[in-house]
Amino acid sequence: MRGKIYGLLGRKLGHSWSVPIHTALGCQGYRLIELEPEELGGFLRREDIGGLNVTIPYKRGVMPFCDVIDPAAQAIGSVNTLVRRADGRLYGYNTDIDGFRYMLRRANISLAGKKVLILGSGGASLTAQAAARQECAREVVVISRSGPDNYENLPERHADGEIVVNTTPVGMYPSTGVSPVELDCFPRCAGVLDVVYNPRRTALLMQAEERGLPYSDGLPMLVAQAKRAEEHFFEKSIPDSENERILALLRQETANIVLIGMPGSGKSTVGQALAELTGREAIDVDQRIAETAGRSIPEIFAQGGEAAFRALEREATAEAGKLSGKIILTGGGVVKDLRNYASLHQNGRIYHLIRDLTLLPTDGRPLSQGADLAAMWAERGPMYARFRDTVIDNNGTVADTAAAIWRDFCEYSGD
Repeated sequence: MRGKIYGLLGRKLGHSWSVPIHTALGCQGYRLIELEPEELGGFLRREDIGGLNVTIPYKRGVMPFCDVIDPAAQAIGSVNTLVRRADGRLYGYNTDIDGFRYMLRRANISLAGKKVLILGSGGASLTAQAAARQECAREVVVISRSGPDNYENLPERHADGEIVVNTTPVGMYPSTGVSPVELDCFPRCAGVLDVVYNPRRTALLMQAEERGLPYSDGLPMLVAQAKRAEEHFFEKSIPDSENERILALLRQETANIVLIGMPGSGKSTVGQALAELTGREAIDVDQRIAETAGRSIPEIFAQGGEAAFRALEREATAEAGKLSGKIILTGGGVVKDLRNYASLHQNGRIYHLIRDLTLLPTDGRPLSQGADLAAMWAERGPMYARFRDTVIDNNGTVADTAAAIWRDFCEYSGD
C-alpha cells in the first residue's frame, strides 16, 4: 500500500488538506511525497530531510528509523512528525494528540470522569486512547469489528457511554451519509467527536447536532496538529490564535453556499451573480438532473410524474452536497424530501431566498403553472424554515442579493 509523507526536503516536508495548512503557517516549501513501502527506509536516511509529516500506513513503520522518539509518541505507539536536527539524528513525535486535545477544548467537551467509547482500533484510535487517559477519563472502551467489544454487542454492553469518538473513516467523503453508530443507543451521551473532516458534518455529527450535544469534526484536530508540527520543525512557539485563523480560512474555502426558495425566487440568477462575485462554480441541481436523464424537467414530470422527478432530485442533491467550495442551486421543491437536508447541510450554509409571490414567474415550471402560489407557500414555508440557516430578501436587485449572501457567508462560514 502506497503511503503519503508530507514535508520539506532541504528544510522540512503531508495530505491535500495539510499542504494549505502548512503554507498558511508560513511553510512555503511543504509538499506531498508518495512512497511505496520498500522505499521508506532509503528515503528516511536522506540527510536533506528537514521535517516530515507521516500518514497511515507509515505512522508505525517510521519508528524503527528514528534515532530519538518522544516519550509521548512512544507511549501512543505511533509517530506522525519527523525532524532531522542539527546533530544529524532523526527525531520522532506525535502531534496528533496535541490536535485531539485542542479539538476537545474547542468543543467544550470534557472527558474527565466520563466513560469514553472509541470507535475503531487503528492509529487515530491509539491517539484518542492516549488523550482520554491524559484527560482522566473514568473508562475507555475501544470498539472494533471483532473482539469482546464490537458493533454488534455495543448497545447491550455499553449503553452507558457518555462520550462517543469516531476514529474510523465511516462517513468520510465520498461515502457520506452513513454513521458507525446510532446515538439513540447511548441515552447518557454528553458529547461526540469525529476525526473525519470531510464532510464538515458527518451523519454521526448531525445526530449530535439534532440532540443539542456538543460536537466537533476533525478539522480543528488537523489544523492544531499541523501547528504543533511546525513548532517542532522550526523549534519556535506559534500562538494558538493561528489555529483559529487557519481554521476559519479553511471553513470558508470549503463550505458550500446553498440556495433554496420558491420556484422563480431567483436562485439561478442570484447564483450566477454569486459565481461572478466569488469565482466559485455554481452547480444547478435541476440542470444536472436534466443532463443525467437526457430529458428536460417538464418532460420528466410529463412521463414519470412528480415521484420520478423527486427520486432523480434526491440522487442529484446527494452528489452535489458532497462537493466543497461550491454554490449549489436547488429546485423549489427540494425541501419536500427531508433526506435532502442532510445532503445540503453536511458541507453547506443554506440561504432561503424570499421574494414577493406576485413577482414569481411560472413559465416552464411544471408545479407552478396554474398553481395557487399562496397555497404552495403555505405548504412549503415551514419546510424552507426547517432547511435554512438564514433568510435573504430578494425583492431588490440581483447584485444586492448576491452581495448580502456573500457578506453573511464570510461572517459565519468560518464558525
